[in-house]
Amino acid sequence: MPMTDPLGDMLTRIRNGQQARKDSVVSPASKLRANVLEVLKREGYIRGYSEYEQGPGRREIRIELKYHEGEPAIQWLQRVSKPGRRIYAGSKELPRVRNGLGISIVSTPKGVLSDAEARELNVGGEVLCTVF
Repeated sequence: MPMTDPLGDMLTRIRNGQQARKDSVVSPASKLRANVLEVLKREGYIRGYSEYEQGPGRREIRIELKYHEGEPAIQWLQRVSKPGRRIYAGSKELPRVRNGLGISIVSTPKGVLSDAEARELNVGGEVLCTVF
C-alpha cells in the first residue's frame, strides 16, 4: 500500500526516535527527504544522515539524531503543508518560528531551503514544516 505523506512519515520517525532517545532512525529514501535532511543538518538540528541500499531497488536513509545535554536538539517538529491542504507563502509572508529561534523549511524553485535562505534569495514556495 502506498504511503500518502512520505515527508510526514519521516518527520514522525524523527520525533518518535528523539522521544525514545535513539541514536539514529531509518526511513525510506527519496530526493525530497534527503533535501529536507540537508537543511536540518545545515541548521544544526541533526548530526547527519547517510543513504544506503537495503535491497534491490530499495534505498533507505539513516538519520543520526542530535542531543544537547541529554535533551533532543529538535524540541518541536510539525508538518505544515499536507497532501490534502498545501500551504504556499511568498518571500515576504514566510512564517517566523518562535520569533526567529526556529526555522521553516520551504520547497522553492531554487531547491529546499530554510526560511532565512529563502528570504535572502527573495523566493517563496510551499512551506513543508516548522522546526524549533
